[in-house]
Amino acid sequence: MAAMTLERGAWIATVLVALLTAILVALEGYTGYAALSLAVGASAAINLF
Repeated sequence: MAAMTLERGAWIATVLVALLTAILVALEGYTGYAALSLAVGASAAINLF
């Protein structure tokens, strides 16, 4: 099994933080900021492929 590069690990962490942020702000009722966080997570996820 190949080792994960630091760059890929950083992008995965960015996606996870963005998704966690989206969930937390959505639970507080800030739907616009939740959508923005999802967009940031999706943009970061593009770099994983």
